[in-house]
Amino acid sequence: MATSTKPTATDSTLAVISHPLDPLTAEEIAEASSILKAQRQLGSRVRFETVVLKEPAKVDVVDFSQGAPIRREAFVVVLDNDDGATYEALVSLDEKRVVSWQHVPGVQPRVMFDEFLECEAAVRADPRFQAAIKKRGISDPSLVMVDPWSAGNYGYEDEAGRRLVLCRNFARSSPTDNGYARPIEGVTAVVDLNSMEVVRVDDYGFVPLPPEAGNYSAEFVSQFRQDLKPLEITQPDGPSFQVDGWSVAWQKWRLRIGFTPREGLVIHTVGYEDKGRVRPILYRAALSDMVVPYGDPSKDHYRKNAFDAGEYGIGSLTNSLTLGCDCLGEIYYFDAVLNNGKGEPFVIPNAVCMHEEDYGILWKHTDWRIGQTEVRRSRRLVVSSVATVGNYEYGFFWYFYQDGTIQMEVKLTGIINTAAVPEGETPKYGTLVAPQLNAHIHQHFFNFRLDMSVDGGNNTVFEVNTVAEPPGPDNPHGNAFYAEKTPLRSEWEAQRVIDPMKGRYWLVSNTSAMNTLGQPVSYKLMPGENILPFAHPDASIIKRAGFMTKHLWVTPYDRNEISATGPYPNQHAGGAGLPEYTKNDRNVENTDVVLWYTLGYHHVPRPEDWPISPVGYCGFTLKPVGFFDTNPVLDVPPSEHHGGACHH
Repeated sequence: MATSTKPTATDSTLAVISHPLDPLTAEEIAEASSILKAQRQLGSRVRFETVVLKEPAKVDVVDFSQGAPIRREAFVVVLDNDDGATYEALVSLDEKRVVSWQHVPGVQPRVMFDEFLECEAAVRADPRFQAAIKKRGISDPSLVMVDPWSAGNYGYEDEAGRRLVLCRNFARSSPTDNGYARPIEGVTAVVDLNSMEVVRVDDYGFVPLPPEAGNYSAEFVSQFRQDLKPLEITQPDGPSFQVDGWSVAWQKWRLRIGFTPREGLVIHTVGYEDKGRVRPILYRAALSDMVVPYGDPSKDHYRKNAFDAGEYGIGSLTNSLTLGCDCLGEIYYFDAVLNNGKGEPFVIPNAVCMHEEDYGILWKHTDWRIGQTEVRRSRRLVVSSVATVGNYEYGFFWYFYQDGTIQMEVKLTGIINTAAVPEGETPKYGTLVAPQLNAHIHQHFFNFRLDMSVDGGNNTVFEVNTVAEPPGPDNPHGNAFYAEKTPLRSEWEAQRVIDPMKGRYWLVSNTSAMNTLGQPVSYKLMPGENILPFAHPDASIIKRAGFMTKHLWVTPYDRNEISATGPYPNQHAGGAGLPEYTKNDRNVENTDVVLWYTLGYHHVPRPEDWPISPVGYCGFTLKPVGFFDTNPVLDVPPSEHHGGACHH
């Protein structure tokens, strides 16, 4: 049984502002745009990339008490299509005025959804494009799927200063056909998004369309499995969480939900109630950016490097989740209210799903001497969203466990990016997943910004490696090994890579807050599956996505340092973001620290990934270390079962 408990933003229940971190309402987005249009006399040829809450200073949020006045400001990014200029504005919603307005030279805002639609129409209508596809036997341009990719930055003089995308194209045989089965290989339209003109059509030579359809939707499946019995999840008394606006309380957890068009789901002010007080752990956690570098050097495939947050806005591409499909159980939904290119608000219903899951055994022991067994069931709170970026789907799942553990899991699915190869060719830089259909080798790198506050503002990060004791007087039998802690005192010291052979993890400690054993209270960041990029250090993508080269970065808190790639990665030459933030090697010891964790998922495609990929998983975990004085889940009650309680 799947049920939904929801009022959400569409019912105006969230239009009442009760906290400084509440996202902008639809009314506030419309008002901010209106104030800016009027006071700056903006014409019709501008696009609003971003209209989002200007989050208040951290001290104002931490010190906020319910009922106190709340200052509301909107941060706005505007693109002028006439001259290609980008502007940033701060609008006071309380004072109804533009507080600041400044030109940001030499940058390109992210590609907006409105531009995707207009670009596709422009390419389909271009006579040069129509001639190129006609040579390949495609007579109906309306059945061509056009995927715009940012042009990146390769130092080409004729591209300097222009807002360009490269459009890769796919042929459908019918409106519901999976076009990615038939890439129109070798035909790329280059479009200037400011003028919406097709600058040129590159034709790298004829390659036949792959012969087979790759359809996967229910209408194309002739026979479904017959042996699946119903599996129902019921909570007859309702869920165990309480929601008040954007605030969530679940057992001992306290947190807030947020959402931005660039980052998508944001988790704010995470704390855990212990001995009567809520102890802070995380001030803010979100995807800061991500990039998907591909490994084929041929034609213009070398330019396939997608920054799905910074170039396209993964939040604005978020799905409306469906009850019983994306989320199962007793569900609470949050809507996301965002802006379109005209600065008008629009709502993504059910953008964030929250529910509880049984997660197997929490702890167990059988004392065989006295015949006594104690076991408890684990339960976790799940807060999730899913975005579709062109062919790919990304699910972002934050899990909160009863024992104080926080886990981030990325779920990767959707359709692999494809290219056509001639019959009989075995691709070197990819995998043949269907006849004449190549799926290029690629990687997905995610960077998560974790603004830590372990029991307060000042934290220190330690690297922990397990060390084998050399044979000698202290280790006569050769069996000794121990965990060695090393403080990471500055930004350069704190640029680290994983080392699973040393059991490496990173400890965020509050050295001024001790547990009852005299140990500093801490949380550890535990890597999961990970990898480094294979692109050469001189490659454009390494310069533009320098965050990929390290798995851990640590910076002192700066409210303006939000993205690992900087504010405008689209067509940026490189060096922005974390490499720039850390250039002065600032102190990160005993201060308000931000951890930036880079997570790499390596994808050598398989035939089993076609025509749609089963979910792949990657992520990381934050786990308490001495944060509690003892096991914090001894008080979880035994579960009832048919023979009685789970202890006997």
